[in-house]
Amino acid sequence: MTRAAALAAASAPIEVRRLGRCGYEEALAIQEAARDRVLDGGPEELLLVEHLPVITLGRRGDLRHVLAPVAPIRRVNRGGDVTYHGPGQLVGYPILDLGRRGRDVDRYLRALEEVLIAVAGRYGIAAHRRRGFTGVWVDDAKLAAIGVGIRRWVTMHGFALNVADLRREFAAIVPCGLAETGVTSLAQAAGTSPAMADVETVVVAEFVRVFASAVEHGGGHR
Repeated sequence: MTRAAALAAASAPIEVRRLGRCGYEEALAIQEAARDRVLDGGPEELLLVEHLPVITLGRRGDLRHVLAPVAPIRRVNRGGDVTYHGPGQLVGYPILDLGRRGRDVDRYLRALEEVLIAVAGRYGIAAHRRRGFTGVWVDDAKLAAIGVGIRRWVTMHGFALNVADLRREFAAIVPCGLAETGVTSLAQAAGTSPAMADVETVVVAEFVRVFASAVEHGGGHR
């Protein structure tokens, strides 16, 4: 068992909800409602969404890292600096109770990285961590960003995996505030464009494996 896999909890299945494409504010409200249910003892959830274009600034976000306001800008209560969300990117919002899973935030972040590295591997891509940073890279380019928020040990926000080639969209910002870092995608690194639905299925499978939980497939919007 890996250090990340030790986050497994003997609990009810995680409910997976595929939200499709929706705006950031709508998805945030869905996250907050899911978090409240988990805080009340309800089942953990994994929300999967493809956002409409938006630029988000985390708690360390520097507005100077937005080079061109090509999309609405939103400050959010997550870790990290600036990132872009939009069509062609799969965003995952795990709503997990770390109180049931060892209360170790660093281990949780490493577990998310493990999920995304494994997803890349399923497409023949050798992705890796980068010492001193959170996220997943292919060579020197960032494949997936991670930024989380935690309240009373229940998680919000999560990861953003570039599926389509989004280099043009990311040119509007300094991704994660790292001027020397480029971005890549499954399409660019693998040389083919996987279907978003297929990537969602692979992400769910690897998430369940790493977090050692059964899974229930819920509906979309509530």
